[in-house]
Amino acid sequence: MKKKMTMKRFLVYFRDFWIIILGSTIVAFAVKYLFDPTGLVTGGVSGLAIVIRYLTGRFCPYEVPLWVSNLVLNIPIFLFAWKTEGFKRIIRTGLAFVVMTAELYIFPDYVPFDDNLLLTAVYGGIAFGVGTGLLLLAKATTGGTDMLGNSLSKYLRHVSVGHLIEYLDGAVVIVGALVFSLEHTLYAIISVFIMGRVINYVVDHGKKAKIALIISKAPEEITREILSQLDRGVTSLPGTGEFTKEKRKVLVCICTQRDVPMIKDIIKEYDPKAFFIVGNVSEAMGEGFVEKWF
Repeated sequence: MKKKMTMKRFLVYFRDFWIIILGSTIVAFAVKYLFDPTGLVTGGVSGLAIVIRYLTGRFCPYEVPLWVSNLVLNIPIFLFAWKTEGFKRIIRTGLAFVVMTAELYIFPDYVPFDDNLLLTAVYGGIAFGVGTGLLLLAKATTGGTDMLGNSLSKYLRHVSVGHLIEYLDGAVVIVGALVFSLEHTLYAIISVFIMGRVINYVVDHGKKAKIALIISKAPEEITREILSQLDRGVTSLPGTGEFTKEKRKVLVCICTQRDVPMIKDIIKEYDPKAFFIVGNVSEAMGEGFVEKWF
């Protein structure tokens, strides 16, 4: 049994390692080829690195590359996180940070959209969202404001981690607005909105479901048809109508959106007056949905 658990843990680490590599690469691509060439500052250390590269290129004889700023700004954040959270809590994010910094250095310079802010905002938001979502699936981030906000929450307990990260990213976006333009900032906000949607999709994909509650005079017939036609499990719970004091079974079925019309047809066939409720389930784990609990 011990050997089996050890092998399972190894497979988890192996899988997460490559997910972190892929996620970091996609994020580095978005920053290097989409956000940086057009000056879209969407927050975080990567956004601040874009601002620094632009300012040093304009007012200094030497332009500070993205990888240098990303490295220098993240080192104190990692040291602070190491002190507050411990090494084990930051090792995955450390790997993502190293990979992203190295790729920002290795990737050649190239401008794919030639200052098309709309395309950059859309595809940059999609790419950054996919990369960040993959990192979150592997329990990592690229460091920066996410890690700093989480570490600061240990001292600023009256402020939530989410709000701290929002404040830090908001400050970077304001700096970007001052350095570039209001137009760039508005496009950056579009990109941030797309990022959030894509991240949620990547992280929650395959976990969302519907829950159907059915109170009917024909529970056995409805259960039989759902089991046979939809191949979905049904659980019956004892229920009592408080007004009539009548006892009936309450059927519970976790299903997908496409199953709902078929369930409605089954209920209509056997009991058109049945009470039927459909609700959203944020995560459904188990047979028929997410079956591997890594």
